[in-house]
Amino acid sequence: MASSRMTSSSLIFTFLVFLVLPSVCRSADSDQLQDFCVADFSGPVNVNGFPCKPASSVTSEDFFFDGLMKEGNTENIFGSNVTSGNVLSFPGVNTLGISMNRVDIAPGGMNPPHIHPRSTESGVVIQGKVLVGFVTTGNVFYSKVLTVGQMFVVPRGLVHFQLNIGEEKAHLVTAFNSQNPGVVAVSVNLFASRPSIPNYVLTKAFQVDDNVVNGIKSRLG
Repeated sequence: MASSRMTSSSLIFTFLVFLVLPSVCRSADSDQLQDFCVADFSGPVNVNGFPCKPASSVTSEDFFFDGLMKEGNTENIFGSNVTSGNVLSFPGVNTLGISMNRVDIAPGGMNPPHIHPRSTESGVVIQGKVLVGFVTTGNVFYSKVLTVGQMFVVPRGLVHFQLNIGEEKAHLVTAFNSQNPGVVAVSVNLFASRPSIPNYVLTKAFQVDDNVVNGIKSRLG
């Protein structure tokens, strides 16, 4: 009799796990509970996202964004520019769990190794020839050279990059399953943080001397 009760309890527990798991794994951001929630940046409360603008104040312009039309300025040390269409620039995506970026890369330039801690990334090459790669938590490197119309996907939280290996400028459009995927630019975070990470940490981590660390800091700082 006791064995029967334990079996029934196990079956109920298993059923509940399978019932709950899809809702947990379905997306990076929580589902919205209304048609829309245009971000109100002036709202007094900001817990995990942005409060909603009053519906009476919402206009058509809140649901349209032209920022990705404009080519970014790639005159910097990396030769690239990312134009973000996330909740911070496009309030209409608040609570919708989506956003997009435009990536412009000069010949020989790159969108340097970085991480999106809150989102998977997919992208398509609009112009140019680009090497796209990412590294898994098992330290396995995956990469491929992509041309116009070809797509890629980078799982959430993995280090990845895009390098323009063509003779013309490259243009990509990327999409995320988060209204604010975040970005951790590996080299900038390590060598240009404020306050600075102590040199003895970086020299130990990268097995180099102070001169190398100071040289990188001077270029990125």
